[in-house]
Amino acid sequence: MTVTTALPHADAVALADEQLASWLKREGCDEPPPALRGPTGQPFAAPAPGAPPDPSTSSTAPAPGPGFAERLRLGDRVLLDRDHGPLRGGAGAGRYDRRRLRTPAAHGTQQLTVTVATAAGGPTWLRLEAETHSTGSGVRTPCRVPVPELARTLLPLLDATDGPTAVRLAPRVITADEVDALIDELCDPERRLPTVVASVPVNLPLDHWVEDVVGPLCHQLPGLATAYVLDPVARAGFNIALEYHTVYGGAVRTYLPEVDPASRQDSARHPVLARGRIEQDLRRAAGLLAREPRRLAADQPLPRPLASVPVLRVPAPQLRRAADPAGPVEPATPATPARSAASADLTELAALAREEQQDRAEQQARADELEQVRHTLRLERHDRRDRGQGREGHDGREAREARPRTGGRALTGRHCTTSAAGPAVGQHPVVPPVDGFGKPGNFTELISRLGEFPLLTFTGDQKATLALDELQRTGAGWARLAWDGLTALQEYAEAAVRGTAGGDFKQWCEHTPEGCHRFPPRKAVRGESRTVFSHTKWKRERMLPVPECVDASRRAFMGAHLRIGGGRTAPRLHYLDDCSGSGRIYVGYIGLHLTNTRTN
Repeated sequence: MTVTTALPHADAVALADEQLASWLKREGCDEPPPALRGPTGQPFAAPAPGAPPDPSTSSTAPAPGPGFAERLRLGDRVLLDRDHGPLRGGAGAGRYDRRRLRTPAAHGTQQLTVTVATAAGGPTWLRLEAETHSTGSGVRTPCRVPVPELARTLLPLLDATDGPTAVRLAPRVITADEVDALIDELCDPERRLPTVVASVPVNLPLDHWVEDVVGPLCHQLPGLATAYVLDPVARAGFNIALEYHTVYGGAVRTYLPEVDPASRQDSARHPVLARGRIEQDLRRAAGLLAREPRRLAADQPLPRPLASVPVLRVPAPQLRRAADPAGPVEPATPATPARSAASADLTELAALAREEQQDRAEQQARADELEQVRHTLRLERHDRRDRGQGREGHDGREAREARPRTGGRALTGRHCTTSAAGPAVGQHPVVPPVDGFGKPGNFTELISRLGEFPLLTFTGDQKATLALDELQRTGAGWARLAWDGLTALQEYAEAAVRGTAGGDFKQWCEHTPEGCHRFPPRKAVRGESRTVFSHTKWKRERMLPVPECVDASRRAFMGAHLRIGGGRTAPRLHYLDDCSGSGRIYVGYIGLHLTNTRTN
């Protein structure tokens, strides 16, 4: 949701912190310590590197470096990042405060971000974003994310507005005297949120319809739309004034911004939810009603103050480089100033450091194991070809021997190249690209170069991937298209780990940032159909390997996939997006189309 408030910036931030702390306390988490603030109520700016600690503060935790957020651990897998500073454009442009809370969910992580931004001389804007990052077998779309409790508690306290309109929690009944004001609101050019207007069926009590139908129907709308109910007299006057945009008979209509009352064509933009569908399944109707407000909230450009908020940057965890947990604190970033800390705080930081070191060691061990398997398969392949059993034969072997070799991996232009002095320890020479564009010409080369994507882990069976080389005559561009997909996945993962991806990979493809590699959105599929998911055998085919840190069973359903070919063979690349968990994307399969209703 994106709303404005008449409260001063500091009061809006304090109110958001208070409600967030109250919710955390009810959930059994630790309450975050208060943010450091000066005598005027403004947040303290981070001191310059090497500056002495501020004696006026009571906090013993290290302050974040300039331009970085402060990260607090408030429970098991409960992290709170908070930062503040001037808006882009200089200190005179205004300031912002931001809170990002991550909590565990049934099959992933829930993320809640609250941003308060105030431009110089302008109103205070508040934006609340709720996301669910799935790491299990289910795929949760944005319309499935429930309205967070924080939105319901903040709205009445903020006296939130959308232009001249008050944003309320519950629908408000409109009488005949208020029809003109409602029409002015619908036509107001400053209105950003949709307006939902409900009618009451003839011969049904108004109070009964509002309480039993309209209230539950608008349960998913707080912060996303304003809602009104026309009483019988108001309905008649409203429909006379808006002859092309009428609503009656118990139907509900969603009026998008920029209503044109005099245009018959404009009426088609504003969807109507009929009474029959509402009464047939009220819960499903509530989801349908919230679909358009959610889409508009996600797609609409941000107002200038919120768009000027810099990207959230979180420093590396404290004590990451500390060899002795009981020893002195060693900050992970040079910009973090040294501050005195109590022994209890040092002990807690040391425990966090040990835990993170163990996680990194486990991830590195899994990566080394996968790399060893890949290396063994490469050696076996080369041995078979050297014995004349490979498909290229003797001529192909001579061609390979004539190719120049480098000491490290052959990297594309967007990566740093390695030294050609000789092979590094634990590395093996890789054939450089031969197509002149940095893309592999076949899947054998693609498999050997997967290490060029640091945030992607291939956990699948290489035999299925290498088998595609036998079909290269009918699909010469498959390897290059798969490489394009992996490149886009890597760039998306880099943004997702930073929290700046703006959605899932499908949305990334639809709105690829400037300077990034574009993958066709129609070839990026979020998940399999319900038929495939419900079919035991077909679902089992898509239960692909993942590390134990992702799923204890070491298997996860990978319905999300990329189309890297068409026709009957139809190669696919299946993956699992775990950027919100382990910070990686796991590619579990690259090969021919798995079984579904169209394969045999």
